[in-house]
Amino acid sequence: MTLIRETDFITSIADALQFISYYHPRDYIQALTAAYYAEQSPAARDAMAQILVNSRLCAEGQRPICQDTGLVVVFLKIGMNIRWDTALSVQELVDAGVRRAYQHPDNPLRASMVAPPFGARKNTGDNTPAIVHVELVPGDQVEVRLAAKGGGSENKAKFAILNPSASLTDWVLHTVPTLGAGWCPPGMLGIGIGGSAEKAMLLAKESLLAPIDMHELRARGAANPTEELRLELFHKINALGIGAQGLGGLTTVLDVKILTYPTHAASLPIALIPNCAATRHLEFTLDGSGPVTFTPPKLDDWPRIDWNAAAGARRVNLDQLTRADLATWQPGERLLLSGKLLTGRDAAHQRIIELLNRSEPLPAGVDLNNRFIYYVGPVDPVRDEIVGSAGPTTATRMDQFTEQMLRDTGLIGMIGKAERGAIAIEAIKQHGAVYLIAVGGAAYLVAKAIKASRLIAFADLGMEAIREFTVEDMPVMVAVDSHGVSIHETGPAQWRNYSGITVT
Repeated sequence: MTLIRETDFITSIADALQFISYYHPRDYIQALTAAYYAEQSPAARDAMAQILVNSRLCAEGQRPICQDTGLVVVFLKIGMNIRWDTALSVQELVDAGVRRAYQHPDNPLRASMVAPPFGARKNTGDNTPAIVHVELVPGDQVEVRLAAKGGGSENKAKFAILNPSASLTDWVLHTVPTLGAGWCPPGMLGIGIGGSAEKAMLLAKESLLAPIDMHELRARGAANPTEELRLELFHKINALGIGAQGLGGLTTVLDVKILTYPTHAASLPIALIPNCAATRHLEFTLDGSGPVTFTPPKLDDWPRIDWNAAAGARRVNLDQLTRADLATWQPGERLLLSGKLLTGRDAAHQRIIELLNRSEPLPAGVDLNNRFIYYVGPVDPVRDEIVGSAGPTTATRMDQFTEQMLRDTGLIGMIGKAERGAIAIEAIKQHGAVYLIAVGGAAYLVAKAIKASRLIAFADLGMEAIREFTVEDMPVMVAVDSHGVSIHETGPAQWRNYSGITVT
């Protein structure tokens, strides 16, 4: 009977989470590199270049690929012939590993878990608890498969119970465009079919842990109906023209994964969960011989991309902007921002709106007049860093606040990721403001442009507090211009069906 020691299990979980925070899986780098060289949309190609450059920088510096270092999901297959050398439960063992990983002094990871899920929603401080799934199996080992899942992609999970005669393909092709770009494509789509409601969702999530092998499947052809469906969906989803970051292009998904399970004769459950550009997962086995050692990938696995932020970009001084300047910016135009901007996400926006509604003054230093706000919750800095990884968060969560922010504070611009909804676009148009995007999945690269940071307000919100950043040549793109034209609408429309595969 194999003895699994408490310290070996906790150490392995912690080391694995640190490892995946800064190393992309090799298969993802290879698939994204191939998509980059095949891409014909300049905007999408630039976005993929930033993701690949960021990935290499993170591997070299061992810092997070994305500022959202994810909620931890663990699938355990525990052999029934093992014995545990611990007084802790399996959940407590996993959480101890998560706690150690996320509080590592050389590479602290952003804690994002809040409890309770409604009401106070106070950050737990160490990213626990993890989401743990346990299966007892024959054998004398513990198989561990884990992932760090970002909120932007997790929030796009979808589920339906179809009629047994319904088309799975039609449902997926109808659903994917509704996800928007907040899940940071290009990535993977996990699909679970069958079982019950909860089983289908579990299948979809677990399918994302498999390696990317679409290139092999395309080369050899489908061997069964599931592989036929994978191929069909891969081609038809990419023909939608959504593209990297939703900017329009040839590649939206790098792979489509499908797991199935028998279901009730009256049901056809289907779940869809995307995985973002910060794909982070790993699997290992504990056999009683000690903690697992993970071998770093070779830097030769990353392509040498000569990405020049300044090529074709307009340099902008944030401290001297006027609304007249904004009116000259075009959708899809690349900008390099220098000067001062404020940060703020959901919780900070909520507090500002509450103060405005009570006609109370904003905190000292929170002067938004003629300024930009960046939707970001950065990772804590280490050593000589100003901030840790500091990529954008999904902007649509701030849509409900946008009109009042523009009307009552004098704010003229916002920076985030993905598209804006109709109410936000109308507010942007009405007030002559703009919305810019930074690339989701290039958080460490963006952080390099931040030269100073100081806390301004709402310190108790942690990573959601308001800060003032001083930036130099921060790379962004005009996503919604002052006339309300959105590249997330015009881009995909231009590239839809470009591949020759017609999607109706």
